[in-house]
Amino acid sequence: MRLRTTLEQWLTLAEIERAGSIQAAAIKLNKSHTTLIYAVKKLEQQLNVPLLALQGRKAVLTEQGRLLLRRATPMLEQAQALEVVSAQLSAGIESQLTVSIDHLCNPDWLYEPMAAFLAQNATTSIQVVETSLSKTADVVAAGQVDIAIINLPVTNYPAEAFGVTTMVPVVSAEHPLAEKERLVMADLLTSCQIVIRDLGGVVGAGKEQNVGWLKSGQRITVDYFDQALRAVVKGMGFCRLPKHLVDANNDGALKVLNIDNADRYQVPLHVTLPKAELTGPAANQFYRLLLSAAKERLS
Repeated sequence: MRLRTTLEQWLTLAEIERAGSIQAAAIKLNKSHTTLIYAVKKLEQQLNVPLLALQGRKAVLTEQGRLLLRRATPMLEQAQALEVVSAQLSAGIESQLTVSIDHLCNPDWLYEPMAAFLAQNATTSIQVVETSLSKTADVVAAGQVDIAIINLPVTNYPAEAFGVTTMVPVVSAEHPLAEKERLVMADLLTSCQIVIRDLGGVVGAGKEQNVGWLKSGQRITVDYFDQALRAVVKGMGFCRLPKHLVDANNDGALKVLNIDNADRYQVPLHVTLPKAELTGPAANQFYRLLLSAAKERLS
């Protein structure tokens, strides 16, 4: 199928409408007044439809011209987007990035810079992988991700400060532990403890990495903090959860416990580029956005 019109002709018509006059459009397009008039006249002949009409001393789009331009606008936007995509591909922009985020990290710290990144990159998709404990270091050491948000820096992988997560002990507001103003660790021994599984370990192999106090006589082990939160809300036991998760979900159903010498602790978070000098331009751009947001947050 051969088209009678070109994108350049529709772009000229769109600029006349946007600029408000042929003269203003000519200046914007760096073309002569005569060239634009000729282009529109030719388009009218090809379509057999009047596109411009004189209104006083000013040429404006006819009703038919405005209707056709509305139909042509998505086509122009797609053509412009196609050129942007082509430029990014020719520059070696990665078509996909994989980003790991340690489960202790506030996800807002990842997704807010990501929104800014995606607004500038039409070609790059992103996979997000949640990690915990040994898996956080494993994906870095194996070079499985382009960007990694980790807790402690991994040996031989330079890292930048990314934030601090505060961990607090919580129970359901209806749980017996919630009735006490102050607790000691011995009070927790007979209550069910909800813990997070090491996503890098082999379940049942005895090689999982453990962190923190794990002396309760009964435990529920889950993969993710959102599962732990559900169990806590249902009154099944106590758990240490990231404060940002508790704050976002505490509608009165949760009680933060006060425990002697164990009210809360903090975990530093960092961001690193596991592929080092092999990191692509898109990953580097996203990394810079993450760093910029982190520096603003930590200042």
